[in-house]
Amino acid sequence: LYTTKPLLYEVVNAYSRGLDNKCSVVPLSFEDDILQKKRSVATHTSYMSCCIFLRSDNLLLTGSGDSTCAIWDVESGQMIQNFHGHIGDVFAVDVPKSDTGNIFISGVDFVSVGADKHALVWDIRTGQCVQSFEGHEADINTVRFHPNGDAFATGSDDASCRLFDLRADRQVCIYEKESVLFPVNGVDFSLSGRILFAGYGDYRVGIWDSLKCVRHSVLYGHENRISCLRTSPDGTAICTASWDCTIREAI
Repeated sequence: LYTTKPLLYEVVNAYSRGLDNKCSVVPLSFEDDILQKKRSVATHTSYMSCCIFLRSDNLLLTGSGDSTCAIWDVESGQMIQNFHGHIGDVFAVDVPKSDTGNIFISGVDFVSVGADKHALVWDIRTGQCVQSFEGHEADINTVRFHPNGDAFATGSDDASCRLFDLRADRQVCIYEKESVLFPVNGVDFSLSGRILFAGYGDYRVGIWDSLKCVRHSVLYGHENRISCLRTSPDGTAICTASWDCTIREAI
């Protein structure tokens, strides 16, 4: 379950996705029975792997095991645009932060990654893939834009994270250690972008210098694989979720 705002009293909509091939949106209110207002917005032909609001509560971007991404109108539930280019399951999508001012650089609107080991950058206006990046040796599980909007990081089953630069049109950094053998399931940047956090299948979070490609430290605490992680909007904390059925916060 994901929300559009970091604080509960500011939340307008929440959304969830799963193996029923559908994405449901729930308007949140302290006064209403929110479950009665739950509605399906998006339907793919295979499982829904990821979803994210696209700059507002009115547009929803989804990725699916049917190898496609799609944009949906939340109010009508109608598909606005679909995106074909992957040759395997889509596992994650991300959009640049709108406050960077770079959201329309080169027509870039979002990036998608998946089982075909590729990261594809898309132009929403044309529905076309404008850049394709490769380098990983296994499924790419997660992706996150750098705060400046000019680069993004990926995490893979090959136990590495990689940084791709949109302007240079190439991979510029790889984050890996011989002692790290487990998949990367979640990545996110610090507020400045200098630190990259990576959640692994060995229950740990690696803290990397995004420029020097050096691991600074490791966070412990979970008792099963980390499934996802996010830094707080103000950059003061990181939250991790795990298969051990817990969510943990590190400050």
